[in-house]
Amino acid sequence: MSYDRTVRLVGTDFDAAVTAVRQALADQGFGILTEIDVKATLKAKLGHDMEDYLILGACNPPLAHRALEADRSIGLLLPCNVVVRRDGDHTLVQALDPGTMVTLTGLDVLKPVADEATARLDAALTALAAT
Repeated sequence: MSYDRTVRLVGTDFDAAVTAVRQALADQGFGILTEIDVKATLKAKLGHDMEDYLILGACNPPLAHRALEADRSIGLLLPCNVVVRRDGDHTLVQALDPGTMVTLTGLDVLKPVADEATARLDAALTALAAT
């Protein structure tokens, strides 16, 4: 089972990609609650060098509220993680497939929330691919 939704950005540098991802998510009603600079963290803690790798914790408050009303434990799978990372001379943008919520929990009541989150994330990824 694939658990990601991915778009490859060609000719876009990392910083420009991060800015575009933030805007594309905002256009779909997502705010960024958390940001983890994996590259900087691994360098600081382990002295390990790696490619640019950023995890954004994106949240659409109405969708999060609906999911939490259906299952308080769903917070374990929130916010929606979006990764922006270098892959050779390209930048990848990857989002966790919201359908994973339904698959992991087995709760069909979460399907409408997952479907809407998927549609919104897909719209954001489509907008990025068009740039």
